[in-house]
Amino acid sequence: MGHMNDPRSRHLNLLAQKRSPDMPEGWHPPPPGAAAPEVPSLRMADELWVVQIGRTPYAEGVALQERVRTARQAGAIPDTLLLLEHPPVYTKGRRSGPADLPMGEDWYRAQGIEVHDTDRGGQVTYHGPGQLVGYPIMGIVDVVAYVRTLERAMIAALAGAGLEAEVRDGLTGVWVGERKIGSIGVHVARGVTTHGFAVNVDCDLQPFEYIVPCGIEGIRMTSVCRETRRAEGLPCFRRRAAWHVAQAFGLRQRIVSEHRLRAECESAAVAA
Repeated sequence: MGHMNDPRSRHLNLLAQKRSPDMPEGWHPPPPGAAAPEVPSLRMADELWVVQIGRTPYAEGVALQERVRTARQAGAIPDTLLLLEHPPVYTKGRRSGPADLPMGEDWYRAQGIEVHDTDRGGQVTYHGPGQLVGYPIMGIVDVVAYVRTLERAMIAALAGAGLEAEVRDGLTGVWVGERKIGSIGVHVARGVTTHGFAVNVDCDLQPFEYIVPCGIEGIRMTSVCRETRRAEGLPCFRRRAAWHVAQAFGLRQRIVSEHRLRAECESAAVAA
């Protein structure tokens, strides 16, 4: 997708692209001749801060994304990738409907699985322990190119685990054969992304059977461990995924502590 470490040098090429189901709600290609949206300038423009958060309740993860997004919109921090796991939770995108959770929300909660609305594109999906969740908080102007770059990074990370993954026309995410292994859903506000991707590494796949994942009837989900028939530790896959995301966007990853990230976000909020 070209050199992306300076958002001001990125160009819109959306007019020829098909809108994917997981694009941000309300997104439309700009009219011919429209100026690219303003994206905050980067400090340390060639870096991707990579922050390992650990297992985090979904609502806390959303709140952290919002703080990081505000700092990124202010140009106080560079593009940042949050890597974490969530306790069992179903998240509903803006296009989700009651049919996506056919048992009813109370039934899922009785099974110990939270249900949350979100502002991302797409429909319903599941997050749980053993699944790597990545939230890139990045300045972009080309949503389709951004999603396609995430898919390439996911495919490269899976190749490192010995799996040949691919994309499918008209859909987002990545697949191994007939089974989906990774999902993407994003939201963009003032040129900065939230939400992101999830890859099933060594997670319980049964909760996917209780819903209509991504709004696709009959879809079967899989994981790295199921496909390779060997244990793939989440920490190992997490490191590989972070490296490939940075490479795909032409950035140099820099490991940053959660404490420093929160401090930078707090400083940006005070300055504002």
